[in-house]
Amino acid sequence: MYQRTLPPFPTLGVFLEYLKAQGELETIDAPVSMYLEITELHRRVIATHGPALCLAKAQDRQGNKAQMPVVANLFGTPSRVAAGLGTDIEGLKGLGQMLAWLRSPQPPQSLREAHSLLPAARSALQARPRKTARPRKWRDLDPDFSLLPVQTCWPGDAGPLITWPVVITRPPGADDPASYNLGIYRMQVMDRDRAILRWLPMRGGAAHHRLWQSRGEDMPVAVVIGADPATMLGAVMPAPEGVSELALAGMIANRRASIAPCATIPLHVPASAEIILEGTVSPTEVALEGPFGDHTGYYNEAESYPVFTLKRLCLRDQAHYLTTFTGRAPDEPSVLGITLLEVFKPLLRQAIPEIIDIWMPPEACSYRIAVISIAKTYAGQARRVMMGFWALLPQFSMTKTIIVVDDDIDIRCWADVMWAVSTRMDAARDLLVIDRTPVDPLDFASPLEGLGGKMGLDATRKIGTETRRNWPDGLVMDASIAEQVTSRWHEFFPSDI
Repeated sequence: MYQRTLPPFPTLGVFLEYLKAQGELETIDAPVSMYLEITELHRRVIATHGPALCLAKAQDRQGNKAQMPVVANLFGTPSRVAAGLGTDIEGLKGLGQMLAWLRSPQPPQSLREAHSLLPAARSALQARPRKTARPRKWRDLDPDFSLLPVQTCWPGDAGPLITWPVVITRPPGADDPASYNLGIYRMQVMDRDRAILRWLPMRGGAAHHRLWQSRGEDMPVAVVIGADPATMLGAVMPAPEGVSELALAGMIANRRASIAPCATIPLHVPASAEIILEGTVSPTEVALEGPFGDHTGYYNEAESYPVFTLKRLCLRDQAHYLTTFTGRAPDEPSVLGITLLEVFKPLLRQAIPEIIDIWMPPEACSYRIAVISIAKTYAGQARRVMMGFWALLPQFSMTKTIIVVDDDIDIRCWADVMWAVSTRMDAARDLLVIDRTPVDPLDFASPLEGLGGKMGLDATRKIGTETRRNWPDGLVMDASIAEQVTSRWHEFFPSDI
């Protein structure tokens, strides 16, 4: 089970100090433009698994210096994502086990098992957020988006884009933090006090908005730019049913999440927030959003989304503005996807126990292709795994292609995977094609927006009623011969090769 092994990071600033001490933060004193230049800088750094960046002299397109430092590439490596979750890469498995247990808790069967569940039980006690007074380090500014160093990522973008906003919404009724949804939805800045919120229909923010629309009322919305890492990562992780993102953040941080009241809307926000935008979203007003460069490597088409009206802008003393870009991998979303896959695995195995491992290549837009290895024991098992995977989590319903292989295949080695596809799959028998299923609306290969096909490739050895032919034995060298050649290697090649 998950146990936090790193010190607490109550704010983004504390986390940055930790990264600096680990040699994982680089401060850049040279001027960097928030118009395109920062994207190119970030692209080159993340491609080399480089450090997080703190831009001391960020500038707008006209060369005006920003009022605050800008942080980019914060979660640009798996190790920094794991650190934000309070652990290392190996510890992510324990976090996934805790989430799987919370999804379907089982009573312990022995004293040893009960002892192993203690960390999960302690974490569950951190689930309820704690309300606090408004921090004294917060100060109000004019509600003006131009005061923020908002990034323009790509030459063809429709305008500046807030790329790392934690958007907080709730349903109508009492202000109950247990009902909050925290999501990352990009925001196109339109003018001084208006921005467009892009949320897809299946997201929590969009579901809340539909409830407010049915009442014909403005929806209160708070946006946080920069917070403690547990809150930011909790907003992008798959919280178990009945566990809010704030509760998940408390479990990760090993302390109850502190939330403070907004001044102009009936909502609370994390007390760790660097920048807070308080406002409302109209039940009727929409505006054309985009086009913007996206994770597909293309510009998405312009579409209409709800308009956010800014009522209040609040900054923490010495606040940092957090930003990123989205494009073809590697980018931060792809790194987050690779890393959090380790957290998903226990949830997958809980639902589909025969799964041994899973790999979602970042080159395939992080989630559009999944390679899954299984311990196969009966005919038709690969298809069962495909159907279960697509139905398990909303994120997995966006996966277009699943390749299922046996557990002797290295799923991260494309040569191994292609060998399995070419030698263990018959196109007529082992290809599963499904039409008109939910897909990423940004997938321009689909014939209809949001609806497209899925493909499953059964590249496992065929058993039972799957085939009438005997499956041949694989080629494996005698172990003694392999050891003999290894021991004589320098005899064969004295100069080494």
